[in-house]
Amino acid sequence: MLFDQDRNALRQVFFRAWRKHSAGEPAGEPLSGAEKLVVLVALRHPEYHALLAHPDASTDRDWLPESGETNPFLHMSLHIAIEEQLAIDRPPGLRACYQALLKKFGDEHEAQHRMLDCLGEALWRAGRDRTPPNDADYLECVCQPSQG
Repeated sequence: MLFDQDRNALRQVFFRAWRKHSAGEPAGEPLSGAEKLVVLVALRHPEYHALLAHPDASTDRDWLPESGETNPFLHMSLHIAIEEQLAIDRPPGLRACYQALLKKFGDEHEAQHRMLDCLGEALWRAGRDRTPPNDADYLECVCQPSQG
């Protein structure tokens, strides 16, 4: 039950930020710092705009990986985490690895998607092992991608 409440509260942040963005200024409410980041990430994902515009249809929905579905809120949240990690270069050296990915792929979004796979794996392992995420393994995955 607590998980559902936290999940729904997080989703409301996305919906509120998108509503404010869609209303525009000066008519709409100004976006907070966190909401600006939510909108920045959402703008890179036009496939999620309709979902964000219709909260009633997706507030309680589950996306099941075993059915081949990607949870859009998790996906965007991982992008937000990466943006925050890059802003503070945490773990140290992450920003330099990101710059190398930018050079390799020539696209900010693609570079972040490569990082997103590594972050998702690090978080999954941490959950499985009931430990904090391993920064060294995460950084190694980002800095030495085996893909593409």
